[in-house]
Amino acid sequence: MTCYCYIVECADGTYYTGWTVNPEKRVTLHNKGHGARYTRTRCPVTLVYVEELPDRKSAMKREMAIKRMKRGRKLKLIEGSGIVKG
Repeated sequence: MTCYCYIVECADGTYYTGWTVNPEKRVTLHNKGHGARYTRTRCPVTLVYVEELPDRKSAMKREMAIKRMKRGRKLKLIEGSGIVKG
């Protein structure tokens, strides 16, 4: 099953990284307050990065790798993604 690793930008300018099988639905859940505890108080969130991965294990490994990155490295990843904020 195809999975996705994603980054959302929160209303306070911070980033949250997660994985899912449906990025658009997951962002909607975050914005309804049903996502991660971290994003509940930082809504609305905007999808800024999505990476397709072949399976859940790969997506979870990638999520952890991104979470370990410093903010500057995450920004470079986001800038190279081609997703237009707005």
